[in-house]
Amino acid sequence: MVSHVDDEPATWLDARADEMADLVMALVAIDTENPPGRRLRECGEVLRGAMARLGLAPELIELGDDACILRGGAGEGSRLVYFHGHFDVVPAQRRDQFRPRRRDGRITGRGTADMKGGLASMLYGAAAARELGLLDDTRIVLHCVCDEETGSAVGSGYLREAGLIDPSAVAMLTAEPTGGVVWNGCRGAITLRVDVAGREAHVGYANTGVNAFEHMLRVAQPLTALAHELFARDSMLIVGGASQSGANFNVVPGSAWFSVDRRFNPGEDLEAEVARLTDTIERAAGDADVSVEVLQRAPSASTDPDHPAALALVECVTEVEGAAPVVELCPGVLETRWYAQLGIPAFAYGAGGLDVAHGPDEYIDEAAMRRCAAVYARYASTRP
Repeated sequence: MVSHVDDEPATWLDARADEMADLVMALVAIDTENPPGRRLRECGEVLRGAMARLGLAPELIELGDDACILRGGAGEGSRLVYFHGHFDVVPAQRRDQFRPRRRDGRITGRGTADMKGGLASMLYGAAAARELGLLDDTRIVLHCVCDEETGSAVGSGYLREAGLIDPSAVAMLTAEPTGGVVWNGCRGAITLRVDVAGREAHVGYANTGVNAFEHMLRVAQPLTALAHELFARDSMLIVGGASQSGANFNVVPGSAWFSVDRRFNPGEDLEAEVARLTDTIERAAGDADVSVEVLQRAPSASTDPDHPAALALVECVTEVEGAAPVVELCPGVLETRWYAQLGIPAFAYGAGGLDVAHGPDEYIDEAAMRRCAAVYARYASTRP
């Protein structure tokens, strides 16, 4: 592969450092916590304005209940590359996380790393590629969805169902907080809610009640044993990440529930893992009144690290950063799966760090954000 791109993207982006920072801060100031998924349309409108100013032909698709998708693009060629991101964020630890701060080359606040800073990299990378005449026969399509943090069935699921992801695309990039690593694949995800029914009774008549908490512990025990068995194989399961029981300390709990979250590796089968979890629960339940709701079932996905599209991305990162990046499996779930399942080479590469994403002091380095945008601009113009 021979790249015809010089340092023009970096120069173009550095001249717009304040613009990019202002966009990130405007996005962070909008509380798009998910769950519950608030102020999504408002954030979508800010993104639409930014995309319009950059000449990226935005289209806002309303999905009801405040949910929305932003689509845009640059170039008119037949060679299609997707840039994909999300603007919802995990719940904050403190309300002041929605008051972004810019200091010493960093922007701090909820969603800076995951991934409102990444959105700025995507938008400005696409604009740089177009403005500098780098696209030739390439067309970039931008997708910004609103529900990645809760499984993305509404946003990315809609894109799939509506036929808005073209399987002939040559690549997809998402600016998740990889910290300079290239993620070429991701684990799959299964999320369950296990409900246990009992019968309430006053503490003075506790012997007449049915303790749902007691039954819940019995059901959870073999799942926790399974979790430790899976850890030994670098495959993940969390039991009770969320849970609730009863009405008060002096009442036999008449209901209880807990979550089960399974992250499985490429090579492990989605349906087999769902069956293993539900069978384990059913065996442990015995005569207890237990029901299971499947909240998320997402297959794993990966692209061969020796695929030409992967090698081209590695070369682009090397040109910008001066060193070749590590290529590895993401420890979690990625939006890349929606594209890889259609046969599109799909990768995550972003400036934010996974070590600070979702944390109370989340931040993004501005220079790294601009370098990420330069990688995006180069990648769109590169021919593997």
